[in-house]
Amino acid sequence: MPTPRLLVLFGSQTGTAQDVSERLGREARRRRLGCLVQALDSYPVVNLINEPLVIFVCATTGQGDPPDNMKNFWRFIFRKNLPSTSLCQMDFAVLGLGDSSYAKPDAAIDPWLHDLWKKVLDLHPVPLDLGIIPTGIPLPSKFTLQFLEEAPVTHSEEQHVARMDPQDPPSELHPFLAPMVSNQRVTGPLHFQDVRLIEFDITGSGLSFTAGDVVLIQPKNIAPHVQQFCQLLGLDPDQCFTLQPREPGVPCPVQLPQPCSVRRLVSQYLDITSVPRRSFFELLACLSPHKLEREKLLEFSSAQGQEELCEYCSRPRRTVLEVLCDFPHTAGAIPPDYLLDLVPLIRPRAFSIASSLLAHPSRLQILVAVVQYQTRLKEPRRGLCSSWLASLDPGQGPVRVPLWVRPGSLTFPETPDTPVIMVGPGTGVAPFRATVQERVAQGQTRNFLFFGCRQRDQDFYWEPEWKELEKRGCLTLVTAFSREQEQKVYVQHRLRELGPLVWELLDHQGAYFYLAGNAKYMPVDVSEALMSIFQEEGGLSSPDAAAYLARLQRTLRFQTETWA
Repeated sequence: MPTPRLLVLFGSQTGTAQDVSERLGREARRRRLGCLVQALDSYPVVNLINEPLVIFVCATTGQGDPPDNMKNFWRFIFRKNLPSTSLCQMDFAVLGLGDSSYAKPDAAIDPWLHDLWKKVLDLHPVPLDLGIIPTGIPLPSKFTLQFLEEAPVTHSEEQHVARMDPQDPPSELHPFLAPMVSNQRVTGPLHFQDVRLIEFDITGSGLSFTAGDVVLIQPKNIAPHVQQFCQLLGLDPDQCFTLQPREPGVPCPVQLPQPCSVRRLVSQYLDITSVPRRSFFELLACLSPHKLEREKLLEFSSAQGQEELCEYCSRPRRTVLEVLCDFPHTAGAIPPDYLLDLVPLIRPRAFSIASSLLAHPSRLQILVAVVQYQTRLKEPRRGLCSSWLASLDPGQGPVRVPLWVRPGSLTFPETPDTPVIMVGPGTGVAPFRATVQERVAQGQTRNFLFFGCRQRDQDFYWEPEWKELEKRGCLTLVTAFSREQEQKVYVQHRLRELGPLVWELLDHQGAYFYLAGNAKYMPVDVSEALMSIFQEEGGLSSPDAAAYLARLQRTLRFQTETWA
């Protein structure tokens, strides 16, 4: 392959931007262009001054926040002392991506790519005698799996994780294997959703956190799925291998131990229950020896076949494993070297920490809504991490979960007299429990919590705790039970009802306002309620109310943490 001439850098939260970036890399190689694909924060940003051609592929997360794997880059390019001409020698393109829930993102990307390659090849032409590699021919895999004839002495998960400097805090590369202390369902038996309060013992971990921080958990595939995957591909789960990159400069996944067993690779690293993207079908078609299966895979990977692919895969949320079951001849012919090209790595899942070390020393608690829903497929769809966590029972024996902590997006005022208004319906209340515990322990009692759920006796999380804090004068609790009366009542209705109090706290007492929960409708509804309060109680015009809200956001007196 030629020396890299094209650099593709991505910021990805759910994997969509990374998948598009990998696709760009493959298309570049088919056009005989050398290409390096990396996460923005994995690339030494100071080297950008030497790059002639860069494509940035960026998604947004939450309310327009940068993805976790590009936050350092984002801070760097906004440095005031960075010369404005630093990157004047660089040709670049930017592709911005929206919500990963969009069923057919390729409909917009395909025409953009067509124009992109024309411009790239005009700027950096390749020799005329080098034609494009046809799409039906597979490119070389990124890695080779060197299978070992004799089983080596491999490290257990505990040993692999333990090989870290005791001075370093736990991280994605070296998570802490936290003992699970309890795993309790906190929703009533008639409630539609299983929600768990899970507690971990973090004694000796070096973990430290404050209100607003999040814990990341690395989930695993369940044993029956691992066994089924290995059988489909004809893999021996107990065989061990070492991983080698085919090209210089391509790093091996740092999370993967060397050597590694197939069972461990499939169980802990390959996301076989994810919904495959178009690139999966493109590669699978190249590898298929079966005429009928290959034709169908080519159709799914074509621009014209995206509506059918959406109906087959995206809408019903069909998984990688289920697709391979539908194409058994192809699955059985997949060379092991292509496993890491074909199946994405399992992403860690983030949860708001729901406890304070000031109230629960050496403990970390999370509130987990177990994801399960039905599509037109026979088997219910289940969230990988939440279902795995719910299945763990510390009462049946020791359970250890790999985790680490990172700062969250919420920051709280340090001055003890500053009031705090928190709006947390459903599991969105989790970070505010940590906040209230921390503030109460520090003597900060001006805490106002708006909590909403369906029914008082089914999903009113931590009711006794809130009531006790109310009695002590440490908390003002406002509830909205949406299903206990004929007309549904939500937190935004309670905000409007208490408009005079909300305006007094925000405008006259300098309160901070926080919102956490589902990103679909609630943030917009709450923002509209605030705008209404600013107009009715503050006498502001609509434009002035919008400016007031924007000023609160700009000064971090209005903060949100939402998730899809």
